Amino acid sequence: MTDDTTKTTHPVLIFWVIAGWVGFCLLPWYMVDGGLWSFEWLLDGYPFDEDYAPAAFLIGQGEKLWLAPLLIALLLPLSVLRRAKSDPLYARILILSGALGFGWLIAQGFSIGIRGYNFDWLESVFGELGDRQFGMGYGAMICASSFLFLLTQGVAARGAINGDVFVVSAIGGVITIVTAFVFFPIAKMLFAAFVTEDGAYSIAVFFSKFFDDRLWGLGCFWGARCGAAWNSLFLAILVGFITTALGLCFALVVTRSGFRYKRALRALTVLPIITPPFVIGLALILLFGLSGSVTQFFAELFGTQPTRWLYGMPGVLIAQTLAFTPIAFLVLIGVVEGVSPSMEEAAQTLRANRWQTFKTVSLPLMRPGLANAFLLGFIESMADFGNPLVLGGNFDVLSTEIFFAIVGAQYDQGRAAVLAMVLLFFTLSAFYAQRAWLGKKSYTTVTGKGDAGVHPLMPTGLSIPVLTVALGWAVFTIVVYAMIVYGSVVELWGVNNSLTFKHYVTAFSVRIEAEGIRWTGAAWDSFWTTITIAAIAAPLTAAVGLVTAYLLTRQSFAGKDAFEFGTMLSFAIPGTVIGVSYILAFNVPPIEITGTGVILVVSFIFRNMPVGVRAGIASMSQLDRSLDESSLTLGANSWQTFRRIILPLLRPAILAALVYSFVRAMTAISAVIFLVSAEYDMATSYIIGRVENNDYGLAIAYSTTLIFVMLSVVALMQLIVGRTKIGRRMTQSRTNV
Repeated sequence: MTDDTTKTTHPVLIFWVIAGWVGFCLLPWYMVDGGLWSFEWLLDGYPFDEDYAPAAFLIGQGEKLWLAPLLIALLLPLSVLRRAKSDPLYARILILSGALGFGWLIAQGFSIGIRGYNFDWLESVFGELGDRQFGMGYGAMICASSFLFLLTQGVAARGAINGDVFVVSAIGGVITIVTAFVFFPIAKMLFAAFVTEDGAYSIAVFFSKFFDDRLWGLGCFWGARCGAAWNSLFLAILVGFITTALGLCFALVVTRSGFRYKRALRALTVLPIITPPFVIGLALILLFGLSGSVTQFFAELFGTQPTRWLYGMPGVLIAQTLAFTPIAFLVLIGVVEGVSPSMEEAAQTLRANRWQTFKTVSLPLMRPGLANAFLLGFIESMADFGNPLVLGGNFDVLSTEIFFAIVGAQYDQGRAAVLAMVLLFFTLSAFYAQRAWLGKKSYTTVTGKGDAGVHPLMPTGLSIPVLTVALGWAVFTIVVYAMIVYGSVVELWGVNNSLTFKHYVTAFSVRIEAEGIRWTGAAWDSFWTTITIAAIAAPLTAAVGLVTAYLLTRQSFAGKDAFEFGTMLSFAIPGTVIGVSYILAFNVPPIEITGTGVILVVSFIFRNMPVGVRAGIASMSQLDRSLDESSLTLGANSWQTFRRIILPLLRPAILAALVYSFVRAMTAISAVIFLVSAEYDMATSYIIGRVENNDYGLAIAYSTTLIFVMLSVVALMQLIVGRTKIGRRMTQSRTNV
C-alpha cells in the first residue's frame, strides 16, 4: 500500500465518524410514514416528535434509553483521529467501537419490537418494558453503516489483506448486506420446514415431507408421472446445455462472422428477457396449442387429429430456452470479445488453420463463459415458475410445487421450505460441478501489453452450422413476437380477430388540459412506478455484483468459498420463496420495509446480483493480475486500480449486469406478487390482474409497450457503457486475416 502509516489525517475515518454522528443526532432514527423516500417529516414535528426524532433527541426526552450505549461507540473513534495507523491502539479502538456499536444495534433491534420485548426471558429478567420500537430509519441505517466501516478500518489497520481499507471494507459491506437480505430471510423461511402444527420444532416433520412420493417418485421409469425433483433436474440440465449452445452461436455470429445484420441480431437476442414469461407462453399456445395456427395447419395438411403435445415438458423446454438464451448470450459475448486476438494470430503464425485455432486456442479460453452460462441457465430453469405454470400441464416441477404450497389452499410453509431445500441442493451441486470443470487453470488473455490484433473469422466448417442455428432460432423468435404484437391489436385474442387499438388507448391514454398533461390511462401508475424502481435497482445491482466479482477473482481471504456461496444463494431460490421470506423477515423490526418501495428495490438487487457476479467473474478471469500489480506499483491504491483499470475493461460485464437487472426488475413476477402494495404496484402484477380478469388484450398491449420501452433503454445503456475494444486495427483489416 502507498499510504504512509505515520500519517495522522484519516479522511475516510473522519467521514464515517461524521456520518455516525449525523445519523445519531440529526436524522429520524425510526422508519417514517411513507418509507425512506418520504420527506414530509421535515415539516411535521421534526425533531421533537417521537415518530421523527433522531436518537439524540429521543434520549434527551427520556425516551428509548436503550439507544444510549451507542454514544460510547460514537465517542471512542474521536480518541484516535490524530493517531497513526501503525499505532496498535488505533486498530483496537476502531474494532471496539465498530463491534460495540454494530453489535448493540443488532441486539437491541431483535430484542425489542412493536410489542415490547420479543423474548419472554427478557421480560422475566428486566420486567415489563412499557415501551416499543419500530423499524430502522435513516438515522439507524447510517449509524449502522458507520459502525460497520469503522470496524472494517480497524481490521485493515491490523494488517488484514495487507491493510487494504477498500478491499476489507468491500468484503465487510458485501457480507453484511448478503447476510441481512439473503441469509436472514431465507433462514427464516427454511426454519418452517421443522415447525409442527403447534409451533414446536421436529425433525420427523421434515423427513415426512422430504420423502413425499410426489417429490421423489420414480414412476416415470414405468410410464407413470415422475417426481417434481427429477423433472426439475432433467429439465434444468437440458435448458443449461441448449441455452449455452445457442448463446455461443449468437456470440460467435456477432463477433466472429461477416454477417451484415449483427446489430439487429444482437437486439433480437435481448427480446425474450424483456418479456413477462407468461406472455411467451401464451404466444406459444397460440402457435402450437390445441387450436394453435401451426397445429391446425399441420393437422389439415396431414389429415391428423390435433394434440396437446405442447403442454408438459416440450412446451416448458421451448419457453425456457426462448427466455434464458439471452442470459447465456450476455455472459458469453463479453468472454468471446475478451479473448486476446494476438493469441489467435500467434496460432495462425504457427501455421494453424482457422479451425485448429478455434478448437485449440479460442474455445478453451471461453471455458469460464461457457461454465457460467450453463450455470445461469440451469439455475434460471430451476427457479422459473411462470413458464411451467402456463405450459406445464401434468409436468410437475419444484418451483410450481413451491408456489402452490404457499399460495394454494394447503398453505404449507413447511412443504415449501423442504422443496426449496431440494432445489437449493441441485443448484449448489451444479455450482460445484462448474468449479470442478474449470479447475485451477488460467484463462488470462488480456495483459498490460499492447494488443493490436483483430479476432479471426470463424472457420467455414463452423460458420455454416452456427449461422444456420442462430438464424433459424432468430426466425422462430421473430414469429413468436409477431404473434405477441398481433395479440395486442385484435379485439379478443383467438376469438374475435378484428384489428383495434383500444387496448393501448385504455392502458396509455393521455389528456392535455389547461393545467397540463393528465395521464388518464389505467396502466400509467404501475408503469411509472416500475420504471422508477427498475432505474434505482439496476445500477445498484451492477455495482454490488461487479464489486463482489472483483473480490472473488482478485483477492484471497478466509471464507472465500462461503462468500461466493452467499452471493449465489438468492438466485438459486425461486422468487416465490424470496417474496414470502421477505414478508416474514421484514414485516417487523428491526428492518421493517414491507409495503414500501424499498423492499422491491432490495429484492431486485439481491435476486439479480448473481448475474453481475457471474458476468464479472467470467470477464475478470481473462484480465492478468499484472494489471493490478502495475497500478499498485505506480502508486495507485486498490480503489483507484479498480475504478481506473479494471472497470474500463469490464464494459461487456457492466452492460450485461445493467441490462439484465433492469429488465428483470421490469418483468419480475414471482417475488413481486407478494411484495407489491397499493402505493407501489408493479407492471407485472397489474398485467397478471388483467389476465385473471380475462382481459388478455390489455395485458398483451401493456407487455408489448414494455418490450419497446426496454429495447430503447437497453440501446441507451449500450451507447453509454460502450464496448471493450482490444484490437486497434480497423475492421477492414479482417480481410487480411
